[in-house]
Amino acid sequence: MEETLPRLEGLLLPSITDVSVLSLDVSHEAIRIEACSTAAGAACPDCGSESSRVHSSYLRFPADVPSGGRQVLLHLRVRRFFCPQPSCERLTFAEQMSGLTRRHSRWTERLRSTLAAVGLALVGRAGARMAEAFGVSISRSAVLRLLDALPEPEVPAPRVVGVDEYATRTGRVYGTVLVDVETRRPVDLLPDRQASSLAAWLAKRPGIEVVCRDRAPFFAEGASAGAPQAVQVADRWHLWNNLGEAADRAVAHHRQCLRVLVPDREEKAEEPMPPEENADFPWRSDRFANRIRARHATVHALLEAGHSRRSIGRQLHMTHRTVKSVADAAKPEDLFHGQWQHNRTSVLDEYKPYLDKRWDEGCTNAWQLREEIVPLGYRGSYGRVSAYLREKRTSPRPVTAQPPAPRVVTRWILSRPETLTESEQLRLKAVLANCPELDALTGHVRSFAQMLTERQGERLPQWLDAVRQDDLPSLHTLAAGTDRDRDAVIAGLTLPWSSGVVEGHVNRIKMLKRARCSDMPASLSYASESCWRTDRCQMRAVTSSHGCVPGERRRGGMVR
Repeated sequence: MEETLPRLEGLLLPSITDVSVLSLDVSHEAIRIEACSTAAGAACPDCGSESSRVHSSYLRFPADVPSGGRQVLLHLRVRRFFCPQPSCERLTFAEQMSGLTRRHSRWTERLRSTLAAVGLALVGRAGARMAEAFGVSISRSAVLRLLDALPEPEVPAPRVVGVDEYATRTGRVYGTVLVDVETRRPVDLLPDRQASSLAAWLAKRPGIEVVCRDRAPFFAEGASAGAPQAVQVADRWHLWNNLGEAADRAVAHHRQCLRVLVPDREEKAEEPMPPEENADFPWRSDRFANRIRARHATVHALLEAGHSRRSIGRQLHMTHRTVKSVADAAKPEDLFHGQWQHNRTSVLDEYKPYLDKRWDEGCTNAWQLREEIVPLGYRGSYGRVSAYLREKRTSPRPVTAQPPAPRVVTRWILSRPETLTESEQLRLKAVLANCPELDALTGHVRSFAQMLTERQGERLPQWLDAVRQDDLPSLHTLAAGTDRDRDAVIAGLTLPWSSGVVEGHVNRIKMLKRARCSDMPASLSYASESCWRTDRCQMRAVTSSHGCVPGERRRGGMVR
């Protein structure tokens, strides 16, 4: 055994010098190693003086990296030395074995570095579970403390920085995340989203040349005050999103123009029938309508006779909520809902005008009409076409298509023309021919889309002038806001920089918030330990800023 101990020292403690293995005990559960230091002396941690005068010795039991599925337990004989300097306040001190131990540590240095690497990859709770899988018991808070104790790497000053807000408590507390757009790594977190905080941060870094931001006014003010030499770039996605919202409001304002897609059939309609006989689905709704009318009459008769609603519910075997709804209805028709409403959307809606036109031409064959609308983009079943034509045959009043929703027309306007189906192109063309305002809106949207995709920011002043000349109040509001931020918008439509990487890190912070306050693991991949600061910034947000006490779990695993 004595001959194999030197080889065990090189096998078990390969990078540690001045340590001698005294004995080795291997069992099914653990490997116990007794070792001691062979150094002649040690240096005082306060004054640095070397001492070889031993005061006493004691045993330390630091945990080491498991080996072969077994725990490795070290029994280290540690010596305590006298300090040779009389002026030193420390009379005695314990020796530390370089590369193996440190003061007040329950782990060896290599186990500490292993746990830190696990924490960098999986953060706190998931890192603790992974450590337990290979035989080391550690809490998630201890993993976070290991990460916080790591030295900060030397990070070069960013040249292009992206800024955006993130919610630590949604609707209440917000912070600011700053990202180096070139390296795609977070640089810092600010505890609020005030313009003064951003300006102070930027003022300390005069080398910043470009600031990527959204349209928030406080970020614009902070960037102007803190980095007047930097070019501000408005994010292109936010510009397109603002234009889409303005277009949606404009289409909703002209919703009456969308009725051009519904054929005018009033001249063919017969005299309107009485409400009792003019149901949308007479072949299946008369029975239910009569039942509701009888229930309404019975409840109101009992109320007039002096019965209470609770008594009516007991007599008619109805719940209190049902009695209340029937009693509050002035007439039975007020209770018709759900199946009585004929405004539900269907995949057949956009092809109903074509079916109505062919029906008027005399074509009543459902299979033939279905084959005609398939090349136009219809992907539904034959049964829908057949049911629609059956309804036209049996209904006492004409059945026509519903006009498209304003949001659908907005989607047509915002989409590339070549991506629309033939039917959608024809319907959009009919709308634009009937409404000059929407036609002008479509021209402005497509002109802006060309500027955005081809990076033609120099055309923005001409686009703003063209928008102001049309009667489109929604676009006028957008143009006024764009004009106030003209330089940043032109830069966003010209330069290649954007805030996409910043939005990605905001989503990562949200994921870590949920992983920190629930049992869901947060798996993140890292190329090297040098990018650990990414997690430190995000963990600072999830452990400090949003006020979640360590160990506390919020309802549903979400931070509110």
